[in-house]
Parts: sequence; C-alpha cells; structure tokens
Amino acid sequence: MSIPLYNLTSKELSKKVSLNYSTSFSLGIQLLAKEYRWAVFATYGFVRFADEIVDTFHGYDKERLLREFKQQTYQAIEMGISTNPILHSFQLAANQFGITDDLIEPFFQSMEEDLDTNTHDQKSYSDYIYGSAEVVGLMCLKIFCKGNQTQYNDLLPFARSLGAAFQKVNFLRDIKSDVEERGRVYFPGVDFRHFTDQDKMGIIEDVKKDFTHAYQGILKLPIGARLGVYTAYIYYLKLLQKIERTTATEILNSRIRIPNSQKIVLLAQSFVREKMMSA
Repeated sequence: MSIPLYNLTSKELSKKVSLNYSTSFSLGIQLLAKEYRWAVFATYGFVRFADEIVDTFHGYDKERLLREFKQQTYQAIEMGISTNPILHSFQLAANQFGITDDLIEPFFQSMEEDLDTNTHDQKSYSDYIYGSAEVVGLMCLKIFCKGNQTQYNDLLPFARSLGAAFQKVNFLRDIKSDVEERGRVYFPGVDFRHFTDQDKMGIIEDVKKDFTHAYQGILKLPIGARLGVYTAYIYYLKLLQKIERTTATEILNSRIRIPNSQKIVLLAQSFVREKMMSA
C-alpha cells in the first residue's frame, strides 16, 4: 500500500495548495468531473509553486531555487516518482495525460523571465503570456482530451485564448503589486506613471476578443470539463467587467476583487447556463 498511499497523499497536497492559494480556481476545478479533477489540481500546484519562487521568495536565491525545481520536475517525469509531493502528483498527471516538454519548457522560460525582465515589447509580452498562461491551459486541455489528439488540436487555439484572457485580467488586477513590489510592467507601451482610462480600455478591448474566441471552445469541451471551465470563464469575465467600471487611478491603488458572496451567485448562474448548453 505504500506507493498508492504516497500517490494519494501527494494528490491531496496538490489540492491543498490550490485551495490555499486560489479559491476562485479551486471552485472551478472542483466542478470538473472526478476523472479530471486530481490532475488539474496537480497541474495547478506545480505552476503555483514555480510562480511563488519568482514572486515571493524574497531574500533567497530565486534563480537557484527555480533551476533546481525545473531539474527536479524533469527528473520526476523521467523516473515516475519524486520525493517532492507536488512534483510527484504533477508527474503522475504529466505521464498519464501526455504533458510533455513542449509545454513545460515554455512555462519555465516565462518564470525565468520574471527573475530579470521588468518590461516587455510586443513580442516578449506575447511570448511571456504563452509560456506563463496559454501552456497551462493546454496542459489542462491534455487532461480533458485524454489522449485524443484530433480533439486536442481542434480545441488548442481556444484554450490558448482562454489562458491569455485569464493572464491579462490578472495583470490588470495586480498592477499595483506588480509595479510597487516587483517593479514589473507587463503591458508593452504603457507608462504606469501616467496610466489613463484610455490605456485601460485599450487593454480591455484586447482581452474581450480573447474571451469571445475562448467561449467557442468551451462549448466543444467534453461534458465533464465544461462546467468547471465555464465557471472560471464567468468569474474572470465578471472581474474584467468590474475592472472596466473602475477608474485607472483606482486600479493603480487597489486590487480589484469579486466578493465570495458574489462568487456563489456566479456559480449558480454557471450551473444553470451549463445545463442549458448541454441540453
């Protein structure tokens, strides 16, 4: 029973990481069919820990820690086991669902950029979003498609759009902490010393296009994945709408949130809408 127990314990720890770090994502994940749920928790735990290294491990050698985490990730996948429970649960998902280097490597490249890149031009911005968010959506899509490459290829562009939309909303939501605490400016050509409502609306119009495109893919997802993904989609769309109603000055001085009570309402609305889409 030792290895099955270790597998179970590792999966539970990945779930705990997700619950502790993101109530919003965890809500969506828990609405997935059971066959997908553990693997998406494992994927979120993996990307969350890498992100924490570059974002919050101040006073430590972040470059070394990230390099070792990356090495341990590939080693875990190759060996089929890791003494790091988060990496162990991720390798279980990666090996079962075919999450390979072509998605993992761009993710680490974006994390490495956060160590020494503070501003972006259009190309580096697009590359960063691909590696930090779009490939995470593609990792989840690998799980949902369960080896069906034709289905994966069909849904790939929509998953990329959804990952990009989520990340751009995160950038807008976290402008204050990114600029003040980390000295980062992700949006190219935007001067946050003189951030205007016009700047904000230009970004929002771009994100709306991503959301519109992503929705077409949500309709094509396997039934067991649709409600969880749609709930996350609705949450981030509502967050974008709230940011749209907030002035540029307020965005620079506060972190925009959706209250927990409203999240419950969104969940109920998502459930009704998903049932209608499935009918």
